[in-house]
Amino acid sequence: MIISPPSRSATNRPLIVIFATIALDAVGIGLIFPILPALLRDITHTDNVAAAIGIMMALYACMQFIFAPLLGSLSDRLGRRPVLLISLAGSAINYVFLACAPNLWMLLLGRAIAGLTSANTSVATAYITDISSADKRARRFGLANAMFGIGFIVGPVLGGALGDYWLRLPFIAAALLNGGNLLLALLMLPESRTPTRAQTDFAALNPLRHLRWVGSVKSLLPITIIFFSFSAAGEVYGTCWALWGADTFQWNGLSIGLSLGAFGVCQTLAQAFLPGPAVKLLGERATILAGVASASIALIVMAFATRSWMIFAIMPVFALGGIGAPALQSLATRLVDENQQGQFQGVLASAVSLASIICPLAFSGVYFVVREQWPGAIWLSALVVYAAIVPLVFGLRFKNATVAATSQRPVLPP
Repeated sequence: MIISPPSRSATNRPLIVIFATIALDAVGIGLIFPILPALLRDITHTDNVAAAIGIMMALYACMQFIFAPLLGSLSDRLGRRPVLLISLAGSAINYVFLACAPNLWMLLLGRAIAGLTSANTSVATAYITDISSADKRARRFGLANAMFGIGFIVGPVLGGALGDYWLRLPFIAAALLNGGNLLLALLMLPESRTPTRAQTDFAALNPLRHLRWVGSVKSLLPITIIFFSFSAAGEVYGTCWALWGADTFQWNGLSIGLSLGAFGVCQTLAQAFLPGPAVKLLGERATILAGVASASIALIVMAFATRSWMIFAIMPVFALGGIGAPALQSLATRLVDENQQGQFQGVLASAVSLASIICPLAFSGVYFVVREQWPGAIWLSALVVYAAIVPLVFGLRFKNATVAATSQRPVLPP
């Protein structure tokens, strides 16, 4: 049973805590990007640390993938508040652990725990649902996405700036921020629902559950592959940007953080303001292809860039590349009827999560090979992924897909 909030002001105070939690999760993801290469070189005493970066990023994503449904289920049984408090406390303690980790295996362990505790986004989303009426949920979910975007912009800049003073300082800052958020939650976050004693549906905790469903609706497979490919290409930036910037332009932590922050600003603004007008003008298919073309142009420039100013000059083209994914998401909603939207969104979320696990390993392996001769070649590997998307987009058949998906009405496998 959901506990109705007594007043508007009483609702807004918990929202502040929830939005702060979501933003800090994004900060935690982003702050490590600028300092990770230097930190790993310092710990491992080796110069080419691309493989280690891929393992750390994949491990973080894997823990989120596995534990997001588990934390969501626990919040149903125990309540949202205790799960959020435990995860915030775990995050604060873990960042202190990362600041003190003396070797690689402890750093990997800490990053795995960080992925586990940051899986609380699913609980935060459930909390927003609990305290929001139906007419307010869309706006509040939009604000939650904006908070994540802000955190992901601030994280790299903060990590780069602090990391130039001391490589472990960003972790200490993250620990203090999470500790402050924990204190806010203790003082301002009431429980939003009455915990249930119902038995846990363990089948629902399987993160691959939704992907099994797509096998029973063959018409949905192409759009799922396109979603996976978009997410796969996007993983190259977080995996290799800092390595490439240091190797090609000798960027320090602050320069890497600022460039990642600029990239995040462009992507956030593009996805917030451009997809709607672009779809009205071009249609969904053409908008997706325009996004792919813009991203491909930017990747080619980056591959051959010899001056760092060229990267900042290409940022507007990066922004145009951001219109493809929202248009794809809009198109995807037309492929199934209303009764299957939740299942299909679960499929797409699982595809994105799998890309976050697999692709850092793949791109870091490629960078490990090309680093000595041509670091910029890593961007051409992402270009290959985008090229594979084009025939899939042209091959989508909306009417047939919708009819097939509606008529089959598969049951979600246990």
